[in-house]
Amino acid sequence: MKKLLNSVLLGAALIAAVQAPALAQAQGQAWPNKPVTLLVPFPPGGTSDLIARTLSTKLQEKLGGTFIVENKAGAGGTVGSTGVKRAPADGYTLLVTSLGPLVIGPHLIKGVAYDALKDFDYITVAVQAPNVLAVPASSPHKSLADVLAFQKAHPGKMSFASSGNGSSDHLTAELFWQQTGTTGLHIPYRGGAPAMSDLLGAQVDASFMNINTGMTNIRAGKLRVLAITSAKRSPLLPEVPTLDELGVKGVTVYSWQAVAAPKGLPADIKTKLHDAIVAGLNDPAVKPKLLDLGFEIVGNTPEQFTAFQAAEFARWKKVIELGKITAD
Repeated sequence: MKKLLNSVLLGAALIAAVQAPALAQAQGQAWPNKPVTLLVPFPPGGTSDLIARTLSTKLQEKLGGTFIVENKAGAGGTVGSTGVKRAPADGYTLLVTSLGPLVIGPHLIKGVAYDALKDFDYITVAVQAPNVLAVPASSPHKSLADVLAFQKAHPGKMSFASSGNGSSDHLTAELFWQQTGTTGLHIPYRGGAPAMSDLLGAQVDASFMNINTGMTNIRAGKLRVLAITSAKRSPLLPEVPTLDELGVKGVTVYSWQAVAAPKGLPADIKTKLHDAIVAGLNDPAVKPKLLDLGFEIVGNTPEQFTAFQAAEFARWKKVIELGKITAD
């Protein structure tokens, strides 16, 4: 009887051992078997929100399941990012964000409850878009040379609008001043809309705005673009030279939108997500619309994104410290 019982137990153990990999594989294939949240750490209507909603539709098509967008704004995106950091690393909570919470906020905001270099798995930079140096159509400045000459003759007098302290447009202006040995007057607004309104009314002199923020007014002839911060000219503004072309080095700047997850995301889920995101961005129904808005499709690998994140983190830390920039 004892031998029979041992044989039965041994047989059961062997069956379990054989079935375990298949069961694990089946469980892995089951993802996503409940809704996946794409958390955007900003209010609805912004660029991160647009990218998240574009991706949610395509991910649902390509992976099955349900992908929903949740907006959780606060403290420059660091509140929502903290929520993602604390979520289980099971593929059901993702962060869709601009560069702000990952490479700017940690240097500006005290008490950020995550380590931007260690607490996330970086899946891909989805898109990027350069900034443009724009002035009102009525501005006397017809070229970058005019701007530099004015700034050197009148240090700290030319005003540059931004959507807020520590924003991409603010930091681009700071980097521009640092690289050209000039100074300007930073005018922070509470968002891009009031900054644009005052720029159009010529109440401020210039702005390093994101290209997709300015395209409507640029096309309408209400703004004049003097230079672009991309590595090469934009197909949307082929007549506008890059800052590098004009002799201003080290101010190649992009605002970017990316997808990350809590640290510890299973490798198979990371691969599925990355491949589906890249395919979704390059979908014929999506890519032309994004390009027309001024975005460049990136879709880099997790390894490339991780290296890029570290480089951007160090770059903006230096700019912020050198410019003595605060969040207030």
